[in-house]
Amino acid sequence: MTRALLPDLAPWKASADFRRLWTSGLISNFGSFLTFVALPVQLKDLTGSAAAVGAIGAVELLPLIVCGLYGGALADALDKRRLIVWTEAGQGLLSAVLLLDALLPHPVVWPLYAVAALSSALVSVQRPALDSLWPRIVAHDDMPAAASLNSLRWTVGGVAGPAVAGVVVAYAGLGWAYAADLLTFAVSLAYIVRIAPSPASHEASKPSLGAVLEGARYAWSRKELLGTYVVDLAAMFLAMPLAILPFLADELHAGWALGLMYATVPAGAMLVSLTGGWTSRVHRHGLMVLLSATGWGLAVAAAGVCGNVWLVLVFLTVGGGFDMVSGIFRAAMWNQTIPDELRGRLAGIELLSYSVGPQLGQVRAGGLAAWAGVRASVVAGGLACAGAMGLLALCLPGLMTYDARTNEHAVRMRERRAAVRA
Repeated sequence: MTRALLPDLAPWKASADFRRLWTSGLISNFGSFLTFVALPVQLKDLTGSAAAVGAIGAVELLPLIVCGLYGGALADALDKRRLIVWTEAGQGLLSAVLLLDALLPHPVVWPLYAVAALSSALVSVQRPALDSLWPRIVAHDDMPAAASLNSLRWTVGGVAGPAVAGVVVAYAGLGWAYAADLLTFAVSLAYIVRIAPSPASHEASKPSLGAVLEGARYAWSRKELLGTYVVDLAAMFLAMPLAILPFLADELHAGWALGLMYATVPAGAMLVSLTGGWTSRVHRHGLMVLLSATGWGLAVAAAGVCGNVWLVLVFLTVGGGFDMVSGIFRAAMWNQTIPDELRGRLAGIELLSYSVGPQLGQVRAGGLAAWAGVRASVVAGGLACAGAMGLLALCLPGLMTYDARTNEHAVRMRERRAAVRA
């Protein structure tokens, strides 16, 4: 029974490049989560405004949309490894800028927004290259296991980073958090440069607006795939509470718990990843996406209702677990059904689905908190998310009935990859 729950390590054992990418991501994610906590705390200290903290999402949105879509076209047309290396180096330079600003006698606000926007642009170029690389280095039937292991990589950094950041920011200062982030990018690069080159597919289109539109048309033709994007957008826009956690901690008179609050969603996700052996035996991926997104919304609403900080932490952790279940099965659907020559462009669209929602969600959460109160913002968002999932279940029958064993696109990709191996 225990063995059935443990993560499936087949991708880790079979691919050296998977191990290098996994380790690199683990290290850089840890540092990025340090900045993820430090940046809103610094803005809160400098401005005292929930709306100003929520505006981080607004400045990140345009680069995310533009660079995510075009980054997907670049990932299809260029060497994926080269894109990943250069964007990782760029993010390290941005961490250096945050460090320099934090060391000033009077830190300036506008560089924080500028770095947030530029970082969003770099991540938006890098993620399609990363996401489209996994199917090249992992066997088709191992993709659910790879998605679970990748989520574990993200969640370990997501738990440790915020927890450490809360202590570092409180007792050592913001500069130390930014310095640690800079160091992790340097170590991550040492792993990435050892990955084998991954040139463009012969069938890939040159990067252009037409190539982006080709990917969008393909996504539109796949209603079950389109459903995964809509579900994630709605869940993150309506229920993501991270922008107002510093204010929720103050309202609960628990400033000491801020780092733990930021760590709860990754902690719940990590618990799912550590016991994710069962995911390889589930085939109704679309149904699981909808059910887990509903659970996410209800858990967030429960966290907003509670006045006890420990119950808040518990419900946010439960919500993180539901969100990870949704993420695992969305990734499995994407990676098992999308042709290689379109993978980068579709990864760019995927990036928008799981990133635009949280960015807009920060604006929504901060604005509603400024108008109606912090806890009202959390509760209303969670309930709206659960209600939206019920409506989407009625509107997306293709997603509800998706089965990885019989879906025509999954079967076609399985046969294509088997032929390539043969």
